[in-house]
Amino acid sequence: MKLSAGRPSANPTTKAKTLASLSDTKSTKRINFDVDADQHRKLKIYAANNDTNIKDLLSDYIEKLTSTIE
Repeated sequence: MKLSAGRPSANPTTKAKTLASLSDTKSTKRINFDVDADQHRKLKIYAANNDTNIKDLLSDYIEKLTSTIE
């Protein structure tokens, strides 16, 4: 058995597999908006009290709002 000190990421097939595993089947869009500092604090507390984070909380809410739209 021969060992080499090469980098695993230098192998093109390994790199392709890694990039493929990171790709999502759905395309995404980023949404940015400003909220009042007090609203942000309250939202963060709400998310923490419900064992989630703001991103997942808002993503679930958007899913619920748009679930009836085809």
